[in-house]
Amino acid sequence: MDAFIFIIVVIVIIWVVFVSKYNGMIKMRNVREQSFADIDVQLKQRFDLIPNLVNTVKWYAEHESGTLEKITEARTSFMNAWDNVDKKIEADNMLAWALKSLFAVSENYPDLKANTNFLELQRELSDIENKIAATRRFFNNATQEYNSYIEVFPNNIVANMFAFKKEMMYEITNEEEKQNIKVEF
Repeated sequence: MDAFIFIIVVIVIIWVVFVSKYNGMIKMRNVREQSFADIDVQLKQRFDLIPNLVNTVKWYAEHESGTLEKITEARTSFMNAWDNVDKKIEADNMLAWALKSLFAVSENYPDLKANTNFLELQRELSDIENKIAATRRFFNNATQEYNSYIEVFPNNIVANMFAFKKEMMYEITNEEEKQNIKVEF
């Protein structure tokens, strides 16, 4: 009888540990998803500013259509990504590069740089970029915690049983996008 009780106690302990680990993974995955949703909100605000910014720049720099097309293409890619985190990250990186190019181009147009509407849009965009940077850091922290949690023993056993997989960080993968834009007069 003692052996039977011992086995039942061991099974209950294993079950409690198993459920605890599984619930921990769910909570961490949800924190990661929520942190990306926060990035998504900031990116949406940034993308909502883009048409106004593009229209303001078009007025002054009509022959800079290549840069403006890249911005529009990045915005469209983001809007079409729906719930695909990887594609949204790619579109965001593409837009960040195009915006750097746009602001570098604006250096060639003193009237544009002095335009109140352009300056206000640039200020708003700068504010949003700071918020995006903060939410990216939180997202990457949540992702790192989640990835570490599912990779350590005994969590990795539970993770493998329920197909929890390592998630990617929010980072720039294109080396060209990491470089500063050269402004030439």
